[in-house]
Amino acid sequence: MSESNAPLIRRVVHYGGDVQGVGFRYTTNTLAARFHVTGYVKNLGDGRVELVIEGAAAELDRLQEAIADRMAGYIGHTEVQEAPATGEFNGFRVAF
Repeated sequence: MSESNAPLIRRVVHYGGDVQGVGFRYTTNTLAARFHVTGYVKNLGDGRVELVIEGAAAELDRLQEAIADRMAGYIGHTEVQEAPATGEFNGFRVAF
């Protein structure tokens, strides 16, 4: 199956650690522009950052790897949940 025919999935990723106030959302937004993904990234009130992304699994994997590489010094732990894509997003953005 080619990547363009791959089923789309949704991942909700929560990053913990020192992830707020360090440019995490804007770095993620810049990185996301390089991949075929939709969704958003936002700060949560409990100090974590939430990333909601939809796309082919390989693209989501590549984006998550890029975030992990770029922000490794700030990420203490990561929680990931996966579900079918909803198709609700038109692009990727920083949410507030």
